[in-house]
Amino acid sequence: MDIYTRKSNLKLVLLVTGVVIGIATVWYTNRLAAKISREEQYNARLWAEAIARKAKLVRYTKELFTKLAADERRKVNVYAQSTKFILTTEDNELLTFFNDIITSNNDIPAILTDGKGNILGSRNIKLPAGATKFKELPADILSEFSVYEPIIVDYRFSENFIYYKDSNLFTKLKQTLHDLVETFISEVVVNTASAPVILTDEKLNLIDFGNIDSTLLADKDSYLKLLKQMQSSHEPIEADLGEGVKRFIYYDDSTTLKQLRIFPFVQLGIFAAFLLISYFAFSNARRAEQNLVWVGMAKETAHQLGTPISSLSGWVEVLREMEGMQGNEKILDEFDSDIQRLTLVADRFSKIGSVPQLQKESALATIERNVSYMQRRASSKVKMTVHCPQDMQIAVNTQLFDWVLENLLKNALDAMDGEGEINIELKCDNKHVFIDVRDTGKGIPKGKFDTIFEPGYSTKRRGWGLGLSLTKRIVEDYHNGKIFVKSSEVGKGTTFRIILPKPA
Repeated sequence: MDIYTRKSNLKLVLLVTGVVIGIATVWYTNRLAAKISREEQYNARLWAEAIARKAKLVRYTKELFTKLAADERRKVNVYAQSTKFILTTEDNELLTFFNDIITSNNDIPAILTDGKGNILGSRNIKLPAGATKFKELPADILSEFSVYEPIIVDYRFSENFIYYKDSNLFTKLKQTLHDLVETFISEVVVNTASAPVILTDEKLNLIDFGNIDSTLLADKDSYLKLLKQMQSSHEPIEADLGEGVKRFIYYDDSTTLKQLRIFPFVQLGIFAAFLLISYFAFSNARRAEQNLVWVGMAKETAHQLGTPISSLSGWVEVLREMEGMQGNEKILDEFDSDIQRLTLVADRFSKIGSVPQLQKESALATIERNVSYMQRRASSKVKMTVHCPQDMQIAVNTQLFDWVLENLLKNALDAMDGEGEINIELKCDNKHVFIDVRDTGKGIPKGKFDTIFEPGYSTKRRGWGLGLSLTKRIVEDYHNGKIFVKSSEVGKGTTFRIILPKPA
């Protein structure tokens, strides 16, 4: 298994692991959100039940207070009749009896007036100093003593009136029960209704609400829209208050629950962004490191080749001047040609890492020069053709770009095993020149279209996997172009495309 296969498998494992983690996170969060949602629904139902219980409690207390009020009126009536008998009886024992009844009233405030409203007396209330007329009493006292109809005390020649209000004990009891009820409901709402809730009657009129911005309820349209939105999320809860009266509670998920539901996706997004940034950062660092290695190796190779090439050139000249070498000029010429080739290779390596000088060249001449060179070294069963509708200019560094074409042609020859066709086609548009190198070789699997340009990847048993990687660097880094596999089919051949910017 080569390094790139292991790399692909590792990426697949990491991807599957990430997907599993993401699914597990979303599943667990949704499960937790569902649990909280059930609790919020339970709390809303608890609130509805509390409202129903409050209604029952209010009805019960109302009945109780009605009975207590009637009982106190009877007491006041006894007080009134006792007053009447005190004024009319001459029996000492009865006088003492009725007087005891009057003085036993230590809790119910009462004011006795004549038919003209003159105050004759009072019980269990401190009236303002100098008060003589009932209607001239302060407004708050008049209001309190006007709740109940006065009791008429009918004498022989006139009528007196007794005005009264609830006893102090009765008032405190009412206030205490009211506070208890309100406190109970308040605590239920605060402690249970953490989600937004709206209480309505059967006609959708607003009665109460909780955990909602009041500005959303000010406008009727927005209020009805909010009710519809809540109804789409959860069915409203019906609260039966008895006596045919019903209330409906509309509620929605709390802000915390909504945030909890989107949290895993936000978390995964942040995690993915972090991984993506890390990947690009490490990739750029790795690429920069590879570039330094490439440049260093190329410079060192050129340096190491320089000395033996110079020495070989000198030895060829020595051989030419030696006696007995006449007639071997052809061999010496071949030696000299190979030395020049080595010099060209060394010069190519020396230019790696430097900014090359680009010059305008004829695209057709450049292609034909390299095709001619490779044709002489290829099998006679290999046919190379160049198709160029019109000559065009390209801006290239001749030594480096020849290296690109040589690598592509060599790969094509290796893929065809010494038999087949290589066709080079040139095209252009307003901004670019396209060079397609097509062979009839073994082809490349689609999954390897990008991998073949990675350093170290090779399908040859003794290949180093540097040719196409170097080719890509020369085209893209030094000529501002692109190179890629345009198309390929296993067993039928491959087409490489080079795109170069058109020179101005």
